[in-house]
Amino acid sequence: MSDNKKPEKIAAIKGMNDILPADAHLWEIFENTAQSILQSYGYQNIRTPIVEETRLFARAIGAVTDIVEKEMYSFTDSMNGDQLTLRPEGTAGVVRAVLEHNLVYEGPKRLWYKGQMFRHERPQRGRYRQFHQFGAEAVGFAGPDIDAELIMLCRRLWDDLGLENIRLELNSIGDADERARHRVDLIAYLEQHEAILDAEAKRRLHTNPLRILDTKNPAMQEMVNGAPKLLDYLGEASRAHFDGVRKILDRNNVPYTVNTRLVRGIDYYNRTVFEWVTDELGAQGTVCAGGRYDPLIEMFGGKPTPGVGFAMGIERLIELMKSAGETAAPNQCDVYLVHQGEEAQIQAFILGERLRDAGLDVILHCATPTGAGSFKSQMKKADGSGAAFAVIIGEDEVANNTATVKAMRGAEGEQQQVAVPFDGVVDHLVNEITCGDDCDHDHHYHH
Repeated sequence: MSDNKKPEKIAAIKGMNDILPADAHLWEIFENTAQSILQSYGYQNIRTPIVEETRLFARAIGAVTDIVEKEMYSFTDSMNGDQLTLRPEGTAGVVRAVLEHNLVYEGPKRLWYKGQMFRHERPQRGRYRQFHQFGAEAVGFAGPDIDAELIMLCRRLWDDLGLENIRLELNSIGDADERARHRVDLIAYLEQHEAILDAEAKRRLHTNPLRILDTKNPAMQEMVNGAPKLLDYLGEASRAHFDGVRKILDRNNVPYTVNTRLVRGIDYYNRTVFEWVTDELGAQGTVCAGGRYDPLIEMFGGKPTPGVGFAMGIERLIELMKSAGETAAPNQCDVYLVHQGEEAQIQAFILGERLRDAGLDVILHCATPTGAGSFKSQMKKADGSGAAFAVIIGEDEVANNTATVKAMRGAEGEQQQVAVPFDGVVDHLVNEITCGDDCDHDHHYHH
């Protein structure tokens, strides 16, 4: 390579996206709101590794699912030959941790998690190869009440985020023996209409026929609508559980639609399944999916223990937040420190630390490759930061042991500045920035 040739720039992997500062505040709003709501319902945070043994997901998700067959990022550990996988979903790792650390034997657990998941898919809006999920798992609870609690928790999150166009779809897929009876009749029905089945449906016919009910193929809709419905195969206990969920939702004015085609293609799901969906994201309309998985912990080698949970795609919810008008970035700081000269810079550092000790967010102007910058250019930076106040320290201020405090958010021509003794700047600014709703300036004091 020629010595004069610039190195080639390296881009992010397709479908694995950077989250830049312009959007990061939306992620913070979502995560802080979700965490606060989950804590208000008694859920505790659990954090599991991004990499797990491949067999964990093969056992949990099922070897004949698209995720395991096509989408997992799996590799052989070069140190010891272990078969490892970047996690494609969160539930399996949480259940593994619950069992490994005997958490469930201490009593029922309400848990929540967030983090990156990985699936090797064709990237499109709302569907990425690295994506982020926020999820909750309630382990050790058997009744319909916890199912309803998780659903109502989601509704509270949509309300607090100001998201209106999300609707709830609900179904019951019963227990294993009920699904087995339904499966026999479903396969027989689908075989009678095999000419209508597309290639994907034919592939699933004898391995995962329930997933065919969830097809988006327009040519198959009428046929699928006439298929045997799982709800008609529910026994007394499954029906009572479903009725219990619906009763709690009805009494709490949670609207929903019973969607008999809402299913899960994974064996460990049973009884309640639900999805929160929207029409605002095109093909990727599901923003949150959940359901009961009572058999899963026993499948992992534990004692029979009921469980239920949900996972929501953060990228999709960020898109909805933007659609709802949640785009304005907050101010970067409360105070921007402007200074000129070596001694003024030292004073600015001292003052910056005192202001931060008092709970304010402070940006201190620092030099760029072109230099420290004039007062005029620094004030432009101060204005662009959204700061409520600029604090200016120059030669005159150093000589007088003062700082000039300038209000930045007043109307044009009304911006005021005042000389304040250096030792009084902190009290002056704290009083101004926390003065209440009758202030003339915007601020975001949050400590």
